[in-house]
Amino acid sequence: MAKTKDGKKTDKKNEVKKSLNKQVANFTVLWTKLHNYHWYVKGPNFFSLHEKFEELYTTAGTYVDELAERLLAIGGEPIGRQSEAIEAASVKEAEYDTDANDMVKQLVKDYSTVIKELDKGKKAAEDAGDDRTADIFIGMITEVEKNNWMLKSFLGKDV
Repeated sequence: MAKTKDGKKTDKKNEVKKSLNKQVANFTVLWTKLHNYHWYVKGPNFFSLHEKFEELYTTAGTYVDELAERLLAIGGEPIGRQSEAIEAASVKEAEYDTDANDMVKQLVKDYSTVIKELDKGKKAAEDAGDDRTADIFIGMITEVEKNNWMLKSFLGKDV
């Protein structure tokens, strides 16, 4: 197995790049999904969810940029096409004709998946000695966990 100058196995660095790209894909799909929900939410919770979905897609867009730039900084190649993001993402595109509660339930599921993957990416970065990427993942985990708790609280029950 090839080694880098600092003696780390290249597999560990490649695992970090894969984790970063997985999250580029996830947050690209989430960005679009959240726009869909922002535009199509209806009902008595329209105002609160319309605003929350906007906040969440703004954050998702920021994450895509941060993850892609980190990937480029460590010699990776971020996914740059929507079709590639859809194929690589663990989260799925939004469906039309979804009611507000189902939108929130789907986001709770998506965010739970992303949290697990971000944690896996953090561990891969730590194993590779890449503290900067681990720190990026830690910050995202903290924010996504908070938003997921808020979405669960909106539903008024454990999901």
